[in-house]
Amino acid sequence: MGTPLNYHHLYYFWVVAKEGGMARAATRLDVAVQTVSAQVRALEQSLGHALFKPAGRGLALTVAGVAAMTHADQIFQIGEQLPGAVRDAATDGGLRLAVGISDGLPKLVVRHLLQPALQDGRVRLLCHEDEIDRLLADLALHRLDAVLSDQPPPPNPNLRLYGHKLGEAAMAWFAPVELARKSRKAFPASLGELPVLLPTHHAAVRAQLDRWFDRQGLRPRVVGEFEDSALLAVFGRSGMGAFPASRWSQDDLLQDKRMRLLGETPDVVEQFHLISAERRIRHPLVESLVQARH
Repeated sequence: MGTPLNYHHLYYFWVVAKEGGMARAATRLDVAVQTVSAQVRALEQSLGHALFKPAGRGLALTVAGVAAMTHADQIFQIGEQLPGAVRDAATDGGLRLAVGISDGLPKLVVRHLLQPALQDGRVRLLCHEDEIDRLLADLALHRLDAVLSDQPPPPNPNLRLYGHKLGEAAMAWFAPVELARKSRKAFPASLGELPVLLPTHHAAVRAQLDRWFDRQGLRPRVVGEFEDSALLAVFGRSGMGAFPASRWSQDDLLQDKRMRLLGETPDVVEQFHLISAERRIRHPLVESLVQARH
């Protein structure tokens, strides 16, 4: 095992990189320039690489310096969040769970996936919806405890991320009763007569749906495509078109007596994954989500 990193040296390096020079960093830190220079030099010696190079009247990062700065940014951003996290934990008395929700994940399924963690009455749930790439960056910076997605984490040598499959569910097709009555054919041929709503290719299941249509010999009349699955369901319920949804969404959708289940597509399966920044999960609520599916 190598020599432990000196975070005091790293902090001085970080400030110099932010300020673009030793003198400006010394002014910000309220210390002598020689002190700043000595701290940075000690860090370079411990890492075995020069982190700065002259650039005009200031300094620029070397290739090694850029790599060091990327990690230093993450370290000190997390450090800035520490006082607030401790304060919230001490005053709230509950368990905080910050979850990123991929915008391609069906919203009717999210509650189903999170239900095991909600059994604890002390939980304080924070949900953030965004594109998967931005959510994974926040997860790597520990701004999120976990990310829920319809696909496993993509390979990325710069991020240490671990996927945990929570389950899968076959897709089914739904439509308002009045719209369904307009079709003279049985499912799935009825989808060749009815207007159809689909998720965009942003959702992992879209490619499966397209292949399923091909196998059925259907050329659907697509009248709408939606990135947000909740919005897709809203327009579907309004009568705009027949639409697919996970079987896990069936009970919620059919609570509305105006809705009808057209048919099921057992060979089109939507997968659900939890992504963590730890191989061995330590957060008790995140662990409960994974354990509930095994």
